[in-house]
Amino acid sequence: MHRRIAILPALIGVAVALAACSTTSLAANGASSATTTVTETRTVLVTGGHVTVRRDDGRPVVLIAAALGVPTTVFRTAFSGVTPAIGGAEPAGAQVQLNKAALLRVLAPYGVTNERLDEVSNFYRYMGADGATWRQAAARATVTVRDGRVASVRLRSGGAGYSSLPTLRVAGYPQLRLSAKLAYGTNLATNGRIAQISVAG
Repeated sequence: MHRRIAILPALIGVAVALAACSTTSLAANGASSATTTVTETRTVLVTGGHVTVRRDDGRPVVLIAAALGVPTTVFRTAFSGVTPAIGGAEPAGAQVQLNKAALLRVLAPYGVTNERLDEVSNFYRYMGADGATWRQAAARATVTVRDGRVASVRLRSGGAGYSSLPTLRVAGYPQLRLSAKLAYGTNLATNGRIAQISVAG
């Protein structure tokens, strides 16, 4: 009887030791099977976004109309009475006055003054024949990529002068797709800016 009692604590000790070894083994196996999360910041590549409607003959009407505070259809109606110079140059003397009169007949009821018309027209005037474009500022953004997927987007600057949706790509991740939302307004410095970037479906 006494021998059996003496052996029992020894058996209990062995069982505890085996359980500890088993727990250690499971922990080690769990650690080895865990995946490492890869997180990095990447630049958003913004290209294009300066397409115009064919009937506007290269004029960024969406930008001009927004800067004047009128619908694009109203500006197109106003411009239908204008005789523009070739290549985007300013017409000479008398024709300038005739063009202004034609524009203001339609635009003045919307609160557009001669001074504001000059300011906006000069801001977006460009020599298309020389391969130039109207004034614009490039947007800047970065994304946080986690395990190959976009985790968050940071729009650092919306830029300005986008007349159409630009193409957005993530540097180093050609398979990722982003989409932009544009905003227009009377402020020339921010008219036609990227207001929001989201992950495309």
